[in-house]
Amino acid sequence: MTRLFHVSDLHFGREDRQAVQWFADTVRAEMPDAVICTGDLTMRARSQEFEAAAAYLEAMPVPVTVEPGNHDLPYYNPVDRFFRPYRRFGRVERLIERPLDLEHVTIVPLKTTARFQWRHNWSWGVVSRGSLRRALQSLSEAPTDKLKIIACHHPLVDKEGLESQGRTLRGDDALQALAEAGAHATLSGHVHDPFDLEHLIAGRTIRTIGAGTLSERVRATPPSFNELRIDADLTLHVEHRMMGKPRQEPAHPGPRAGKASAA
Repeated sequence: MTRLFHVSDLHFGREDRQAVQWFADTVRAEMPDAVICTGDLTMRARSQEFEAAAAYLEAMPVPVTVEPGNHDLPYYNPVDRFFRPYRRFGRVERLIERPLDLEHVTIVPLKTTARFQWRHNWSWGVVSRGSLRRALQSLSEAPTDKLKIIACHHPLVDKEGLESQGRTLRGDDALQALAEAGAHATLSGHVHDPFDLEHLIAGRTIRTIGAGTLSERVRATPPSFNELRIDADLTLHVEHRMMGKPRQEPAHPGPRAGKASAA
């Protein structure tokens, strides 16, 4: 079995210190195979916030991969935002969009942030054609006997009832293309509440899985992260683990890799 911890929206600068300590302690105690962080390491992309995030992630005793979030692009400096949007990542840069190939699963990055949009809210997601092309290429090269999971910051499609829901430009088309290329699930953050949904696309089931937050900016749920367990037969189990609440087993396992099921 392969175990992954999926965490998002740490927002250093507005982090919940008890929550980030709880997550770090849990990683050290349980030693998952990897940690996937789906963005918003910082609150305002300040250098000191990135330094704090880097120290935190570098202390993890397991492999880590990070997707950039909209809060990780410079907020007050338009020159940096347009011409050097990732300059302040510093030591974290080596973890950005790092592919992971583990025993039963391959993690493929998909960038959904944009330095500029022809929309009034630049916090919303965008799937560029180049980012999607690179993800599809990685999927085509991934082993056929492993679960294929896409890691991105913004949910690709909207979920009714979630505040600040994605409105990700070209997200619907991206989800369809990824499903047709063999992806089994997407991991995202951004909305600060966990979810796990199934979509039937082209005769295949693809799941969209969202993580909560470890920051003070909680919404409907307390600070949380997702635990993903992938069995040898490639069945995916997801558990939303919330700080201060007892653990609960997932209500049902996901579909096996490559096997169609009803939505």
